[in-house]
Amino acid sequence: MFSPSQEEHCAPNKESIKYGELVVLGYNGCLPNGDRGRRKSRFALYKRPKSNGVRASSVHVISTPQASKDLCIQNEGNVADSLQAGAISHSPTKEAISSRGQHSISYTLSRSQTVVVEYTHDKDTDMFQIGRSTESPIDFVVTDTISGNQNDETQITQSTISRFACRIVCDRNPPYTARIFAAGFDSSKNIFLGEKAAKWKNPDGHMDGLTTNGVLVMHPKGGFTEESKPGVWREISVCGDVYTLRETRSAQQRGKLVENETNILQDGSLIDLCGATLLWRTADGLLHTPTQKHIEALRQEINAARPQCPVGLNTLAFPSINRKDVVEEKQPWAYLTCGHVHGYHNWGHRSDTEANERECPMCRTVGPYVPLWLGCEAGFYVDAGPPTHAFSPCGHVSSEKSAKYWSQIPLPHGTHAFHAACPFCATQLTGEESCVKLIFQGPID
Repeated sequence: MFSPSQEEHCAPNKESIKYGELVVLGYNGCLPNGDRGRRKSRFALYKRPKSNGVRASSVHVISTPQASKDLCIQNEGNVADSLQAGAISHSPTKEAISSRGQHSISYTLSRSQTVVVEYTHDKDTDMFQIGRSTESPIDFVVTDTISGNQNDETQITQSTISRFACRIVCDRNPPYTARIFAAGFDSSKNIFLGEKAAKWKNPDGHMDGLTTNGVLVMHPKGGFTEESKPGVWREISVCGDVYTLRETRSAQQRGKLVENETNILQDGSLIDLCGATLLWRTADGLLHTPTQKHIEALRQEINAARPQCPVGLNTLAFPSINRKDVVEEKQPWAYLTCGHVHGYHNWGHRSDTEANERECPMCRTVGPYVPLWLGCEAGFYVDAGPPTHAFSPCGHVSSEKSAKYWSQIPLPHGTHAFHAACPFCATQLTGEESCVKLIFQGPID
């Protein structure tokens, strides 16, 4: 789907091993103004030519105010002099703490004390970082999703997505397990948890914490198939442990540790960054997913059947995938309460209803009357069935099982709300079923 130039992180070739893909909910195949470099609606993770993973190695305690300050700016000065003689590490290296080349996580406990966990190179893993920042450590740049998918340039006054939101670590050897961790390393290879961030020391002695707005994950029950059911939303810590949700998104008090669950991503796992939600598709799962060519073939098949407006008797046709945002003359429209498909017409207004609600001339049902759009992002489909159902109230069309699957998935909204949304545009779903079976009329000749 992407050219090699778009996959800047590793220039994949035919022999490249794909770990999986991240797909941003709310976009129908690409960003409104097009995918650009590291900012796009879909990001493939390939095995890197050389590993860049890291693992925790040693722990140091720094106990002077100046040390904490220097640490915050990633050790530009000589903070080694402030290393405690009795640091947790048995043989702490002064050079390692002040070195810019070492990854580290800094936990500020107070103005006078900071715990630094150093990380060393891990030859067996690849690390990929996701966040709002456009700095080089970020592999996949994600910005706030605008509900309704209006315009990519819509101004967000204050984003709730962290600049360095999370990192995904993939094993370089089979079965290529992918794990998610909250927070990402910045340009100075540091993760900094300030005084106000939720942080703690675990019973085994290692430090851990949460990011301001948190990284939430939901693993569907039964994988990503037509039989799947929604799982329970959890929060992932900086070290990858799983917790129940906080009372509100940025509350100081962490949830309870969920010991029997892990941070391992599975096909269909959802990752919420408080402003954007990502779908994780495994390489194996993508092999059983419809392709762009398959969706295009389904579009042509519907159009070849020459569906007609039952009133105007004019032939209807879904526009090509390249013109999926422009309402065309032959575009099918539907009444989302009953599902009857028509061409566009300007009658049926009811003075006692809202502006976008009309009375269906076929069955007299009153409800939203909207243009239909084919769901073009193949990663959101749980099966390869024909596009027979439309989400309400946006009018995006997908297979029955895909529509019913997404209609039951509660997605995080704001600081503590959840609601189902169309995966193709992020519009909150309405109506009793959230989707409707479409009733097409074939040609009468």
